[in-house]
Amino acid sequence: MGIYPTPENLSEAQKQNIEAMMKLSHKAFEGIEKMVDLQLNAARASLQETSEKFKAMMSVKDAQDLVSINRDIATPTAEKALAYSRTIYDIASQTSSEVQRLIDAQIADANKRLVDALDEFVKTAPVGSEGIVAMMKNSLTAANSAFDTANKAARQVVEMAERNMRAASETAPKSPKR
Repeated sequence: MGIYPTPENLSEAQKQNIEAMMKLSHKAFEGIEKMVDLQLNAARASLQETSEKFKAMMSVKDAQDLVSINRDIATPTAEKALAYSRTIYDIASQTSSEVQRLIDAQIADANKRLVDALDEFVKTAPVGSEGIVAMMKNSLTAANSAFDTANKAARQVVEMAERNMRAASETAPKSPKR
């Protein structure tokens, strides 16, 4: 690629951008699909459990049976809610990681193309333009450094949230074994 854009270069860049957007859309759609599947499975399970609980409530013969059934109903529900929220978090985290990986690859590719264009420019640049090229390369390096720093900070936040989620699930009350 020369320093001046040609229709072929612009067409290729547009094609690459469309492919990148399609990949991002595909990953986002996969995450949505997983969430919908989770919702449907949870609704199906809830319907089944409600039916079973209703049957159990209808078979109550005395107050002791009622207390026992209520205790049996409450504990698994809390555990299921925690498991459900953990699964939602896992899906969101995984989708976010995959999207971030694609974005990082796009940024790396764009930076490489820019550096290549600058290197090409240097070959044909007029005398005295070395300072401008050096300034542009320094700006690119500074921008990349700032992006990397922000990216690392965001990843640390995600890692901390994951640790907190694991800690919460480890300290969650367990149902009594029967």
